[in-house]
Amino acid sequence: MQITRHPNNPIVVPGGYEWRKVTVFNPAVIIDNGKFYMIERTAGSLTPCKNFLGLLESEDGVNFTHVKDEPIVTPDMLGFPYGSVQDPRIVKIDGTFYLNYALRPCAMSYYPTGAGVPERSIPEYPDGWGEEEGHWLTRSSILKSDNLLDWEFVADTTPLDINDRDNILFPEKIGGKFVLLRRPEEYVGEAYGTEKAAMWITYSEDLIHWEEPKLLATAGNLSWESRKIGGSTPPVRTDKGWLVLYHGVDEDIVYRVGAMLLDLEQPEKIIARTHNFIMEPETYYEKFGFQIPNVIFPTGNVVKDGLLYIYYGVTDTAIALATVPLDELVEHILKEAQ
Repeated sequence: MQITRHPNNPIVVPGGYEWRKVTVFNPAVIIDNGKFYMIERTAGSLTPCKNFLGLLESEDGVNFTHVKDEPIVTPDMLGFPYGSVQDPRIVKIDGTFYLNYALRPCAMSYYPTGAGVPERSIPEYPDGWGEEEGHWLTRSSILKSDNLLDWEFVADTTPLDINDRDNILFPEKIGGKFVLLRRPEEYVGEAYGTEKAAMWITYSEDLIHWEEPKLLATAGNLSWESRKIGGSTPPVRTDKGWLVLYHGVDEDIVYRVGAMLLDLEQPEKIIARTHNFIMEPETYYEKFGFQIPNVIFPTGNVVKDGLLYIYYGVTDTAIALATVPLDELVEHILKEAQ
């Protein structure tokens, strides 16, 4: 199996506007009415690293231009003027766009490696912001929209007293319920059945009230996912099961990509899962960047003409694209799992 990196990579880079002059990465992508739409995570500063979401469009999935010269979602809009809105994932269900995102009430200063930095710092904010431990926890939530430009808050999908990222909706209801992947960092220990942060799955009838999550997948191959695993991209329906890309992190903080197939009717059941990663940092832009080295982090995927487009952040600095025939990837997962 060969995953092909686009020769124009990275296809989206920082610059152009103040709110994205430092970095862009970890995008949500969807095809609607034949056009590709990308929601990028951006920052205009690293100290503090306050993130925004911007909207771009493309006819070919490679060459993107901005729909607006201002962000479509900001922490201020969500009631957190010193916060940071991060890592969008998007699906469309029954004519409505739903956007998963993570939010920190307070944006941190960002020194990813610590190398060459005399000391790490926490920003100081007025009016009591940042004084409580919970101000630095990551919560996950859902927005909805009819047009990709105007977004309305739906609900928080996780408890506000824990760090819970990588919340990702399935693109359709299953058994009449919405389905959500999660990665609660505090759900670790004997009581939770996992010694490392893992992937969980939960169901809801209304997107607001969620059932108790079930443990879906724990770290398997410790050579590349020993530190943690988490969902990456929205699941893709195939005739062999739900295709889910996920990320694994090793002890050296190298981010790689694995894949699994989940049962179409009972997605808490894993049909097959790759033992080895399907992507790892190889190119210069995946190994070296303005921020964290050795990171490839897919957050968007779409299918067009049988080809899976994988959009991923590289070194928290820019956005890249890789493609693979969908059927080939599915067969690879089934074969490697045997």
